[in-house]
This record gives sequence, C-alpha cells and structure tokens, in this order.
Amino acid sequence: MTARPAHRARRLAATLTALLTAGMVASLGACSSDSAADTGDAPTASETAAGPLAEADELRLGYFANVTHALPLIGVEDGTYQKTLGDTKLTTEIFNAGPAAVEAIFGGAIDAAYLGPNPAINAFAQSNGEAIRIVAGATSGGAQLVVNDSITTAADLKGKTLATPQLGNTQDVALRAWLADQDLTSSLTGAASDVNVVPQENAQTLDAFKAGQVDGAWLPEPWASRLVDAGAHVLVDEKDLWPDGDFVTTHLIVSTEFLDKYPGTVKKLIEAEYATNEWITAHPDEAKTAANTNIEKLTGKPLADGVLDRAWGNLRLTLDPIASSLQTSADHAVAVGTSKETDLTGIYDLTLLNQVLEANGQEPADDAGLGADGK
Repeated sequence: MTARPAHRARRLAATLTALLTAGMVASLGACSSDSAADTGDAPTASETAAGPLAEADELRLGYFANVTHALPLIGVEDGTYQKTLGDTKLTTEIFNAGPAAVEAIFGGAIDAAYLGPNPAINAFAQSNGEAIRIVAGATSGGAQLVVNDSITTAADLKGKTLATPQLGNTQDVALRAWLADQDLTSSLTGAASDVNVVPQENAQTLDAFKAGQVDGAWLPEPWASRLVDAGAHVLVDEKDLWPDGDFVTTHLIVSTEFLDKYPGTVKKLIEAEYATNEWITAHPDEAKTAANTNIEKLTGKPLADGVLDRAWGNLRLTLDPIASSLQTSADHAVAVGTSKETDLTGIYDLTLLNQVLEANGQEPADDAGLGADGK
C-alpha cells in the first residue's frame, strides 16, 4: 500500500516541532541556573532532553474485569496508576469485549484501553491507520475452546452452538479461523453453517452453558475456567496453536490524537503498568488475591479458588506486545470476514515503552516491522 499522506504530514510536523523545541530549550538551558545540567539532576522518566513531555488533565482508561487484564485490574484499584499519573486525573470504564472499547475511543469517550489484537487491528483498518496506536503489551495466553462432554473431536462440533465474547473480538476470530482449518463453516450473518457461533456476553455464556443452550465457547480467562468448573473440558488450548505458545491476548492501545498531544501522560501510564507488573512478579500469591478481590468489586462475585488458580496459571503478564503474532491475527480476521485486509505498518509506537524499559535496564520490545518506520 502507498504511504498515508495525512499521517506522514502530521508526523513530519511533530518532528519539526520537536526539533525546534529542542533548540529553544537548549538555548534557554545554557542561560538558566535551574537547568538539569546546573543542578546535576537527570531528566525524569517523563522528560526528554527537550524538557518535560506534555501531560493531560485527565486520562480516561478502559479495561475488562478479567484476569487477562490483571495489570490494570490490580494497578488501578491499588492506586499505582493514579499515583504514577500524578496530577492527571484517572477515570476508568469497564468493558466486556474489545469492539465496544474501540467504539468508545472512536466516539471520544475514552483515551486508551486494554483489549485484544483483533479489535485493535479493526480500529486501525477502519480509520485508515489514523485512530489508534499500540503502545505496550499486557498479557499472553489464557484463551481456550471449552466444550461439553458430547464433544471430543472437531468433527463432533458439526451442528453444535458455540459462544464467543463479541463478533469480531479476538476469541471470535480465533474460533472462526480454527473452525475453517477443520473444514467447518461458521456464518457471520446467522445463515446456515456447520457450526452456529453466537457472540454474547461472557456471563450470559456461562448461564447458557449450564442450561444446555450452548455446547461450548472460545473464551478468555477466567471465563474458560468458569466453564470448566461448570463441567466443560478443553478441546483447544490456543497456546498450542502458536510458536512457543506465545501470543498476544491483551495489549494497551491509545488514541493517536491523545498520544501526539500528551506523550508524557502515556509514558506515565506505561510506567504505572511496569511498576504493577514488577509488584505482581514479586508477590504472585498476593497479586492473585488482589485480582480476585477487584473482580468481586467490579462484578459483584469473586472467582472460586479452583477457577482462580487455573485461570492465573494460564497467563503470562508482559509489557512486550508480542508483535510477531499480530499479523497472523490480522490474516485470520481477513480470512473469516470480520476485517478487511490492511497494511499494519504504523500500528505500533513502542517509543515510550522502550524508554521505560531502558530506564529499568530491560531489553527493548520489538515491533516486528510494524512500527512507523516499517523496519
């Protein structure tokens, strides 16, 4: 595909502005007795050599009440995110699935969200590469196709009804792509097909499975484990379909407009995520309990101990967005008809993430050639 003129123009303008600003600040710094050079203080994590990065008065963040969103689930609720954001007010909204969060970003209701790869791909495609950027990872793993006892092979799914969280969301695409690999059709419109796929809210799926109204579901944690607790068994563990079992389940996206205007706030958001992940790594048992407490706070019901243990063990929390898996997810979405083919170059902007990782002595994250420079 050809380069996007508007996008390139905006980036060029931003680059020129940054260069001019750097020159002005350098000149002022030479005359100022309060400069970092004079005091011996290095720039803070949300500053550059050109000075502090712009910060917003408010950050509106979306995420799910799922263990796959453990980083915001714990870090928002324990105050780490607000503390790190400083004077920027944090407001949050809870979503059931990624497409709804994307619509909220498109409608200007939120500025950033934790969600899966396919909604991010759709948002990028629908906006001709303009609306959003992936700025960090959050979770790998934790998605399974769980079914009732009558199903032991893919062939047994013919004529059955399976649920997913929402049409076009990450698990919906994963299920439809896997069914196609098994030579089983699944209609997007409700027309006759081999397998009836019913997108619906996860809580509704649990009740429907218990009532025998659906035969199984492709779900993220903790919902896959909840169905197992209700009598389902695993037919497909998605990690078995990926090299080394590593694929992005949840990552952090930000509206491009917000990122361009307030990079300091986005950087602090990533710093909050990093600090939360460090605490979780050092306190796994406490973190698991904290996640469950916050799930109860947001949904009114905690996870059973067995469900929590199983779900938590299926996840890997990481700020690496595992960009190498994104193109495959995009190809799956095109193949099943939930997304149009699009050039994903530019969907990642890992500049701020890699600054945070470098400041903490970590290796940089790779954008798999899908950053703005396409390298």
